[in-house]
Amino acid sequence: MKKRIATLALATLLSAPALPALAAAETFAIDNTHTFPRFEYNHLGYSTQVHRFTKTSGKIIWDRAAKTGEVDVSIDATSVDTGYALFNQHIQGADYFDTANFPVITFKSTSVKFEGDKPVAVDGNLTIKGVTRPVTLTITSFQAMPHPMLKRDAIGANATTRIKRSEFNAGKNAPYVSDEVTLTIPVEAIKQ
Repeated sequence: MKKRIATLALATLLSAPALPALAAAETFAIDNTHTFPRFEYNHLGYSTQVHRFTKTSGKIIWDRAAKTGEVDVSIDATSVDTGYALFNQHIQGADYFDTANFPVITFKSTSVKFEGDKPVAVDGNLTIKGVTRPVTLTITSFQAMPHPMLKRDAIGANATTRIKRSEFNAGKNAPYVSDEVTLTIPVEAIKQ
């Protein structure tokens, strides 16, 4: 009798529909060698100038099944690279980034919006020069797959937003040098 009950129980388990595996949030560390935030602005009506930061750190937490996420990015403002050393120093001054007092720019998410399985926007708080304002980063591309060289899961995205530098106490020379700035963060992150 016990043998028959055990056989029946095993048959019931084998014929039961498979339960979905419970997914958990995964943490990805930002790859500083492939993450170079950049900013663009109009210079005197002549051209669009594009500069970048060369040191970025942070993490992204992503739960595929729950369609939730968190983004925490720190940009070293002293790593600004305009292609001209004298100008790098100039925009680190008090009228612009004021890196002596505010060496780090941060973005911390408050929510992530998904369409299907992919994130399409990240709402959060951007802090520049000690001023924090809500912004939405629009994700223009997203990829999640095993990294072909590192043989670990990785994610990557391009995200962009527009801000007014005057709202962050960095509006000197506006409107000659445009107040509106496009901030783009191309990011790659490796699963921890």
